[in-house]
Amino acid sequence: MTNIVVVGGGAGGMELLGKIGKKLGKNGKANITLVDISAYHIWKPLLHELAVGSLDEGLNAVDYRAHASKNGYKFEQGALTGVDRSNRKIILASMKDKNGVEILPERYIDYDYLVLGIGAITNDFGIPGVREHCEFLDLTEQAMTMRQKILNRFLQHAKKPDQGYFDITIVGAGATGTEMAAEMHHVADTLSGYGYEIAKDLLRINLIEASDRVMPSLKKECLYEAVDKQLRALGVNIMTNTIITEVTAEGMYTKEEWFIKSDMMIWAAGVKGPDILGTLDLEVNTMNRLIVHANCQSTTDERIFSFGDCAACPQPDGSYTPPRGQTARQMALLVGDNLIRLLKDKDAKLKDYLYKDLGGFVNMSKFYTVGNMFSFLGGGVAIKGCPARFVYASLYRRHILTIHGPIKGLLLLALNGVQSRLRPQLKLW
Repeated sequence: MTNIVVVGGGAGGMELLGKIGKKLGKNGKANITLVDISAYHIWKPLLHELAVGSLDEGLNAVDYRAHASKNGYKFEQGALTGVDRSNRKIILASMKDKNGVEILPERYIDYDYLVLGIGAITNDFGIPGVREHCEFLDLTEQAMTMRQKILNRFLQHAKKPDQGYFDITIVGAGATGTEMAAEMHHVADTLSGYGYEIAKDLLRINLIEASDRVMPSLKKECLYEAVDKQLRALGVNIMTNTIITEVTAEGMYTKEEWFIKSDMMIWAAGVKGPDILGTLDLEVNTMNRLIVHANCQSTTDERIFSFGDCAACPQPDGSYTPPRGQTARQMALLVGDNLIRLLKDKDAKLKDYLYKDLGGFVNMSKFYTVGNMFSFLGGGVAIKGCPARFVYASLYRRHILTIHGPIKGLLLLALNGVQSRLRPQLKLW
């Protein structure tokens, strides 16, 4: 039987597995295995909410093993460390517990077709001190660690007012940075209602951006100006045209040699392919993304496909696909189609991927939401406020319905809605 191995259980990976699991795995046409470093899936656009406690992982996590048992594939937890292309095997690192005790040894998994969808990591641009002193939002575990640090820091300030301000510096004024800045103010407001004695001026947030405005990816002036206005209304200090050159335990230095004192530093300035991609003897670009043909096959090995943030897929205008969530979903579904075609006929002509920009949204917690719909149609339609918040929320609902199916998906959404009314607004542990 044909072995298909998918590495990466992000949003695109889950939709790919749902597709090929039902059409190939359940019908006994392929042996499908998902590999992921985590045991469960959380929609990555919500990691900033998980990091501040607005999102409860218990209500929103999808257990890979449970999902696999119902969708025609198997799950193997582990970190990819290599690919033996000559013998068609992937290599997984040994698993260890928090004390360094080995749980599982190094493992090998056979494949006939390998799909790499491991996303991207935050780009530190080689700036000294970033990796050592900044927080990142690449993984669920990082978000949960950050949540505890944030809650601990607020508790310290609540019990010891003489500690002064809580200074947070966020580098990168894209979606992650702007949403995180707003969520931090939401946390401060909410904790005040839970008995935390927090001064209204306790939180001081600096939002650093190298370009000349917030949300450089938003093309419509009315949208990025609305984001800028809302952040300033919250008291966020926006510093554009600012380049960080060094990070220390106490703060950051700018190109102009200004020092920005910080109690917590969050780095959200661009992405690149995970380091492992550069070690697999596959063609990558300068951002360490795998270069693939238009049909998402690696330019180095036709048995290897890639999609999403870790893949650079050429487009008719000479550009490459942008690292966005919608790109990952669209590419993953196309990879699924191509795998199904190959299992029917190994010489089948494969489909090419053409990026379709459906738009983008920025959700600034409870305060404001803006977005652009159908960007591929003459620039799209700009929406703000409640309509934008409704569409933004519907994207997650669609993701849940796609993963679980309409019946179970609707039940889970209903249960989530009920529990969100009963539980605290923030998860405090």
